[in-house]
Amino acid sequence: MAAVPAIDGLVGLAAGGSFIAGEMDEFSDLDLVLAVEPEAWPEILARQQAVAAQIDPSFLAGFTGEHVGEPRLLVCLYGPPLLHVDLKFVSLDDVHERIEDPVILWEADGCLSAAFARAAPRYPAANPDWIEARFWIWAHYLADKIERGEIFEALDGLTLLRAAVLGPLAFLGAGVEATGVRRIEDRLPAFATDLERTVGGVDAAACVAALEAAIELYTELRKAVAAGSDVEASAVEREVRAYVAGLPARLRLPGRA
Repeated sequence: MAAVPAIDGLVGLAAGGSFIAGEMDEFSDLDLVLAVEPEAWPEILARQQAVAAQIDPSFLAGFTGEHVGEPRLLVCLYGPPLLHVDLKFVSLDDVHERIEDPVILWEADGCLSAAFARAAPRYPAANPDWIEARFWIWAHYLADKIERGEIFEALDGLTLLRAAVLGPLAFLGAGVEATGVRRIEDRLPAFATDLERTVGGVDAAACVAALEAAIELYTELRKAVAAGSDVEASAVEREVRAYVAGLPARLRLPGRA
Protein backbone atom coordinates (compact mmCIF):
# COMPACT_ATOMS: atom_id res chain seq x y z
CA MET A 1 0.00 0.00 0.00
CA ALA A 2 1.09 3.55 -0.60
CA ALA A 3 2.21 6.03 2.06
CA VAL A 4 -0.69 7.54 4.03
CA PRO A 5 -1.89 10.71 2.27
CA ALA A 6 -2.73 13.92 4.10
CA ILE A 7 -6.27 13.47 5.45
CA ASP A 8 -7.72 16.18 7.66
CA GLY A 9 -8.16 14.83 11.18
CA LEU A 10 -6.00 11.72 10.75
CA VAL A 11 -3.23 11.88 13.37
CA GLY A 12 -1.87 8.37 13.63
CA LEU A 13 -1.58 4.96 12.02
CA ALA A 14 -0.70 1.66 13.70
CA ALA A 15 -0.63 -1.99 12.63
CA GLY A 16 -1.88 -4.85 14.76
CA GLY A 17 -2.58 -8.57 14.47
CA SER A 18 0.11 -10.80 13.01
CA PHE A 19 2.13 -7.73 12.01
CA ILE A 20 3.10 -7.25 15.68
CA ALA A 21 4.69 -10.69 15.99
CA GLY A 22 6.23 -10.66 12.54
CA GLU A 23 4.07 -13.63 11.56
CA MET A 24 2.59 -12.20 8.36
CA ASP A 25 2.62 -14.31 5.23
CA GLU A 26 1.03 -14.10 1.79
CA PHE A 27 -2.37 -15.05 3.25
CA SER A 28 -2.38 -12.55 6.13
CA ASP A 29 -4.83 -9.71 6.57
CA LEU A 30 -3.48 -6.27 7.35
CA ASP A 31 -5.02 -4.84 10.52
CA LEU A 32 -4.65 -1.05 10.71
CA VAL A 33 -5.79 1.38 13.39
CA LEU A 34 -6.36 4.93 12.18
CA ALA A 35 -6.33 7.44 15.02
CA VAL A 36 -8.54 10.47 14.38
CA GLU A 37 -8.91 13.79 16.14
CA PRO A 38 -12.11 13.59 18.25
CA GLU A 39 -13.77 16.53 16.52
CA ALA A 40 -13.09 15.03 13.07
CA TRP A 41 -14.02 11.45 13.97
CA PRO A 42 -17.80 11.57 13.19
CA GLU A 43 -17.19 13.04 9.75
CA ILE A 44 -14.43 10.57 8.89
CA LEU A 45 -16.52 7.65 10.14
CA ALA A 46 -19.34 8.78 7.87
CA ARG A 47 -17.10 8.57 4.82
CA GLN A 48 -14.97 5.53 5.63
CA GLN A 49 -14.99 4.19 2.08
CA ALA A 50 -13.83 7.49 0.61
CA VAL A 51 -10.99 7.60 3.15
CA ALA A 52 -10.07 4.00 2.33
CA ALA A 53 -9.76 5.00 -1.33
CA GLN A 54 -7.65 8.02 -0.35
CA ILE A 55 -5.28 5.78 1.57
CA ASP A 56 -4.59 3.74 -1.55
CA PRO A 57 -6.20 4.04 -5.01
CA SER A 58 -6.21 0.26 -5.40
CA PHE A 59 -9.24 0.13 -3.04
CA LEU A 60 -11.86 -2.19 -4.58
CA ALA A 61 -14.64 -2.55 -2.02
CA GLY A 62 -15.42 -2.51 1.67
CA PHE A 63 -18.16 -2.93 4.24
CA THR A 64 -18.57 -1.85 7.86
CA GLY A 65 -18.16 -4.23 10.76
CA GLU A 66 -21.62 -4.38 12.34
CA HIS A 67 -21.49 -8.18 11.92
CA VAL A 68 -18.82 -8.24 14.65
CA GLY A 69 -20.33 -5.39 16.65
CA GLU A 70 -17.75 -2.88 15.44
CA PRO A 71 -19.14 -0.11 13.20
CA ARG A 72 -15.78 1.70 13.42
CA LEU A 73 -14.28 -1.11 11.35
CA LEU A 74 -14.16 -1.08 7.55
CA VAL A 75 -13.37 -4.48 6.05
CA CYS A 76 -11.61 -3.77 2.75
CA LEU A 77 -10.26 -5.47 -0.31
CA TYR A 78 -7.46 -3.78 -2.23
CA GLY A 79 -5.73 -4.94 -5.38
CA PRO A 80 -4.47 -6.31 -7.56
CA PRO A 81 -2.72 -8.14 -6.08
CA LEU A 82 -5.63 -8.79 -3.74
CA LEU A 83 -5.07 -7.77 -0.13
CA HIS A 84 -7.59 -7.94 2.74
CA VAL A 85 -7.23 -4.89 5.00
CA ASP A 86 -9.18 -4.10 8.16
CA LEU A 87 -9.27 -0.35 8.80
CA LYS A 88 -10.39 0.61 12.29
CA PHE A 89 -11.19 4.31 12.67
CA VAL A 90 -10.74 5.25 16.33
CA SER A 91 -11.08 8.60 18.06
CA LEU A 92 -7.85 9.65 19.77
CA ASP A 93 -9.89 9.86 22.99
CA ASP A 94 -10.58 6.11 22.82
CA VAL A 95 -7.47 4.66 21.18
CA HIS A 96 -5.94 3.71 24.54
CA GLU A 97 -8.71 1.09 24.95
CA ARG A 98 -7.18 -1.82 23.04
CA ILE A 99 -6.53 -5.56 23.17
CA GLU A 100 -2.90 -5.37 22.02
CA ASP A 101 -0.07 -2.91 21.49
CA PRO A 102 -0.02 -2.24 17.75
CA VAL A 103 3.13 -1.11 15.98
CA ILE A 104 3.01 2.65 15.43
CA LEU A 105 3.73 3.36 11.78
CA TRP A 106 3.13 7.10 11.91
CA GLU A 107 1.88 9.63 14.44
CA ALA A 108 1.56 13.37 14.76
CA ASP A 109 3.47 14.87 17.68
CA GLY A 110 3.69 11.56 19.54
CA CYS A 111 -0.10 11.43 20.04
CA LEU A 112 -0.44 7.64 19.71
CA SER A 113 2.51 6.93 21.99
CA ALA A 114 1.01 9.22 24.60
CA ALA A 115 -2.44 7.63 24.26
CA PHE A 116 -1.08 4.08 24.60
CA ALA A 117 0.84 5.12 27.70
CA ARG A 118 -2.45 5.96 29.42
CA ALA A 119 -3.47 2.31 29.85
CA ALA A 120 -2.20 -1.20 29.24
CA PRO A 121 -3.85 -3.39 26.61
CA ARG A 122 -6.48 -5.83 27.88
CA TYR A 123 -7.12 -9.00 25.93
CA PRO A 124 -10.64 -10.48 26.42
CA ALA A 125 -9.90 -13.91 27.88
CA ALA A 126 -12.52 -16.64 27.95
CA ASN A 127 -14.93 -16.42 30.89
CA PRO A 128 -15.75 -19.94 32.15
CA ASP A 129 -18.81 -18.77 34.10
CA TRP A 130 -20.20 -16.97 31.02
CA ILE A 131 -19.67 -20.12 28.99
CA GLU A 132 -21.20 -22.46 31.57
CA ALA A 133 -24.32 -20.27 31.71
CA ARG A 134 -24.84 -20.86 27.98
CA PHE A 135 -23.32 -24.19 27.04
CA TRP A 136 -26.09 -26.57 28.10
CA ILE A 137 -28.81 -24.42 26.56
CA TRP A 138 -26.83 -24.40 23.31
CA ALA A 139 -26.37 -28.18 23.54
CA HIS A 140 -30.11 -28.74 23.97
CA TYR A 141 -30.84 -26.42 21.03
CA LEU A 142 -28.44 -28.44 18.86
CA ALA A 143 -30.03 -31.72 19.92
CA ASP A 144 -33.44 -30.43 18.85
CA LYS A 145 -32.10 -29.27 15.48
CA ILE A 146 -30.58 -32.69 14.84
CA GLU A 147 -33.76 -34.50 15.83
CA ARG A 148 -35.86 -32.23 13.64
CA GLY A 149 -33.59 -32.93 10.70
CA GLU A 150 -32.18 -29.40 10.39
CA ILE A 151 -28.68 -30.70 9.79
CA PHE A 152 -27.09 -27.58 8.37
CA GLU A 153 -28.46 -25.57 11.31
CA ALA A 154 -26.90 -28.15 13.62
CA LEU A 155 -23.58 -27.88 11.80
CA ASP A 156 -23.66 -24.11 12.30
CA GLY A 157 -24.31 -24.69 16.00
CA LEU A 158 -21.33 -27.02 16.28
CA THR A 159 -19.21 -24.31 14.68
CA LEU A 160 -20.43 -21.92 17.38
CA LEU A 161 -19.43 -24.36 20.13
CA ARG A 162 -15.92 -24.62 18.71
CA ALA A 163 -15.51 -20.84 18.30
CA ALA A 164 -17.23 -19.62 21.47
CA VAL A 165 -16.58 -22.47 23.92
CA LEU A 166 -14.04 -25.14 23.07
CA GLY A 167 -11.35 -23.07 21.38
CA PRO A 168 -11.37 -20.22 23.92
CA LEU A 169 -11.28 -22.62 26.89
CA ALA A 170 -8.44 -24.63 25.35
CA PHE A 171 -6.39 -21.47 24.81
CA LEU A 172 -7.23 -20.26 28.32
CA GLY A 173 -6.04 -23.53 29.81
CA ALA A 174 -2.82 -23.30 27.81
CA GLY A 175 -2.26 -19.69 28.83
CA VAL A 176 -2.32 -18.55 25.21
CA GLU A 177 -4.08 -15.40 24.02
CA ALA A 178 -6.24 -16.21 21.02
CA THR A 179 -9.62 -15.65 19.42
CA GLY A 180 -12.01 -18.50 18.68
CA VAL A 181 -10.14 -21.31 16.97
CA ARG A 182 -7.79 -19.14 14.95
CA ARG A 183 -4.41 -20.85 14.36
CA ILE A 184 -5.34 -23.58 16.80
CA GLU A 185 -3.81 -26.11 14.41
CA ASP A 186 -0.37 -24.57 14.97
CA ARG A 187 -0.66 -23.47 18.59
CA LEU A 188 -2.48 -26.47 20.10
CA PRO A 189 -2.05 -29.29 17.56
CA ALA A 190 -3.03 -32.11 19.93
CA PHE A 191 -6.25 -30.37 20.91
CA ALA A 192 -6.95 -29.51 17.26
CA THR A 193 -6.93 -33.25 16.55
CA ASP A 194 -9.48 -33.77 19.35
CA LEU A 195 -11.55 -30.94 17.91
CA GLU A 196 -11.94 -32.83 14.64
CA ARG A 197 -14.45 -35.09 16.39
CA THR A 198 -16.83 -32.13 16.79
CA VAL A 199 -17.05 -31.28 13.10
CA GLY A 200 -19.80 -33.72 12.18
CA GLY A 201 -21.13 -34.65 8.78
CA VAL A 202 -24.27 -34.01 6.76
CA ASP A 203 -26.42 -36.59 8.52
CA ALA A 204 -28.03 -37.03 11.92
CA ALA A 205 -25.72 -39.80 13.16
CA ALA A 206 -22.58 -37.77 12.47
CA CYS A 207 -24.07 -34.70 14.16
CA VAL A 208 -25.06 -36.69 17.24
CA ALA A 209 -21.51 -38.05 17.51
CA ALA A 210 -20.10 -34.54 17.09
CA LEU A 211 -22.38 -33.12 19.77
CA GLU A 212 -21.43 -35.92 22.15
CA ALA A 213 -17.75 -35.22 21.46
CA ALA A 214 -18.29 -31.50 22.09
CA ILE A 215 -19.89 -32.25 25.46
CA GLU A 216 -17.03 -34.59 26.36
CA LEU A 217 -14.39 -32.01 25.40
CA TYR A 218 -16.22 -29.25 27.23
CA THR A 219 -16.33 -31.33 30.40
CA GLU A 220 -12.59 -31.98 30.19
CA LEU A 221 -11.75 -28.34 29.51
CA ARG A 222 -14.03 -27.10 32.28
CA LYS A 223 -12.22 -29.33 34.76
CA ALA A 224 -8.81 -28.23 33.46
CA VAL A 225 -9.50 -24.50 33.83
CA ALA A 226 -10.90 -25.17 37.31
CA ALA A 227 -7.42 -26.43 38.28
CA GLY A 228 -8.44 -30.06 37.97
CA SER A 229 -11.37 -29.80 40.35
CA ASP A 230 -14.57 -31.62 39.51
CA VAL A 231 -17.46 -29.25 38.85
CA GLU A 232 -20.75 -30.34 40.38
CA ALA A 233 -23.33 -30.88 37.68
CA SER A 234 -26.20 -28.42 37.77
CA ALA A 235 -29.82 -29.38 37.21
CA VAL A 236 -29.72 -28.06 33.65
CA GLU A 237 -26.58 -30.06 32.89
CA ARG A 238 -28.14 -33.28 34.19
CA GLU A 239 -31.32 -32.73 32.20
CA VAL A 240 -29.52 -31.87 28.95
CA ARG A 241 -27.08 -34.77 29.28
CA ALA A 242 -30.02 -37.15 29.65
CA TYR A 243 -31.80 -35.53 26.71
CA VAL A 244 -28.74 -35.85 24.44
CA ALA A 245 -28.14 -39.43 25.61
CA GLY A 246 -31.63 -40.32 24.40
CA LEU A 247 -31.07 -38.93 20.90
CA PRO A 248 -29.80 -42.15 19.27
CA ALA A 249 -32.84 -44.13 20.44
CA ARG A 250 -35.29 -41.43 19.42
CA LEU A 251 -33.66 -41.19 15.99
CA ARG A 252 -33.39 -45.01 15.73
CA LEU A 253 -29.76 -44.75 14.72
CA PRO A 254 -28.28 -48.11 13.64
CA GLY A 255 -26.26 -49.68 16.42
CA ARG A 256 -27.14 -46.86 18.83
CA ALA A 257 -30.79 -47.36 19.66
